[in-house]
Amino acid sequence: MADDFSELRRAAVLATLRSSQLFAGLRGPDVDAVAEFVVVRSLAKGEYLFHEGDASIGFYVVQKGAVNIHRVNAAGKEQVIHVFRTGETFAEASLATERGYPADARALESTQVLLVQKTGFVNLVKRQPEIALRLLGSMSAHLRLLVTQLEDLTLKDVETRLVNWLLRRCACPHEDQGFEVKLPGTKRALASELGTVSETFSRTLAKLKAQGLIEVKGSLIQVKSATRLSDVLRRNLGG
Repeated sequence: MADDFSELRRAAVLATLRSSQLFAGLRGPDVDAVAEFVVVRSLAKGEYLFHEGDASIGFYVVQKGAVNIHRVNAAGKEQVIHVFRTGETFAEASLATERGYPADARALESTQVLLVQKTGFVNLVKRQPEIALRLLGSMSAHLRLLVTQLEDLTLKDVETRLVNWLLRRCACPHEDQGFEVKLPGTKRALASELGTVSETFSRTLAKLKAQGLIEVKGSLIQVKSATRLSDVLRRNLGG
């Protein structure tokens, strides 16, 4: 029975690795090699995985749940960098530095992650340069996320940031049709990503709803018209 459980656990680890962008497409033996130095970590809601400055012991793949990566400024305000979910990897950049993790990581819900241990993975990369190229691609994607977030935070108000966030998730933002966006987590988490607090975020949602632009049903935001929402964004930006 114990052997059966161990095999099921290993199969789950392999499935998570193969489903992540970083390892997708790697040859089977290479994925098996990565799995050899993976440790499964379970986190309760609100539990920290690491804190800014902690020595790096590796990077992580989310197996299930969600991890909030954030920093706390001098005023004590938490700024969310990104929320990572199933199949996504984070903290890869810590492999190349001795300065430790650059931010805090906390579970937003009951979460399970795979710790890809630093020493074993670095040795594998030395033998398999293709993995290093994938690692660079993953870090580049994270950099694009940070640039996008910086652009969002320079927008003048929460309404503009929220409208912009919604439109980025529309396949056809210039067509006069509706679309739906499912919140990736709690409203509080999204509010933090947008650089505001829950109360202001809720008031902004209510304002857009009163204007007939959206409907909110639980974690689902229904946008009535992409073009009307685009008009709001252009007006707010002075266009």
